[in-house]
Amino acid sequence: DGNKPGPYTEKDAPNPQSVYGRTKLAGEQAIRAAEGKYLILRTSWVYGVHGGNFVKTVLRLAKERGELRIVADQFGAPTWARLLANTTVPILQHWQAKEIDENLCGVYHLTAAGRTSWHQYAEEIVRLARQHDAVLANKALTIHPIATREYPLPASRPANSVLATDKVKQVFGINLPQWQDDLAECLKELYSASSTKA
Repeated sequence: DGNKPGPYTEKDAPNPQSVYGRTKLAGEQAIRAAEGKYLILRTSWVYGVHGGNFVKTVLRLAKERGELRIVADQFGAPTWARLLANTTVPILQHWQAKEIDENLCGVYHLTAAGRTSWHQYAEEIVRLARQHDAVLANKALTIHPIATREYPLPASRPANSVLATDKVKQVFGINLPQWQDDLAECLKELYSASSTKA
């Protein structure tokens, strides 16, 4: 529910506050109820080169406006879709090498390392984008931190979405990069792709 002060572990009792969260939990429960061998990988704040996401929205708004107002009291770990793909493969390979060991079944948290607010995330997106984007590099832009109550949405968002990733590291030997490092790589790729099209 976002009320825990520190990162959520896999042992914390889920308490989703929105329809989106409740349907995700229902999916997990359905997988468990099937009584097969399974791995559930939970993640958060996913972005990527393709599709719509927070990174692309911030980049678009940063070019269109002189000021942005971004929520500063919700925290999570931005996670590149590529990180999920690149870590899911070795996790499955490890699991298969152990002949789908039932002892390895269960829920694992899989996000980039670190913690940030939406506001700090937006600032980092723009800072990194200025290295690739001449329009942003020469533009004055102010990113104001605001409280959740100043940006009401139809569905409530948790104040804390940070997931502890100790279990996936210990069990599968996965080293997770800091969210800023993956964001930098994603933006390089995003601008490289856009310059190729131009």
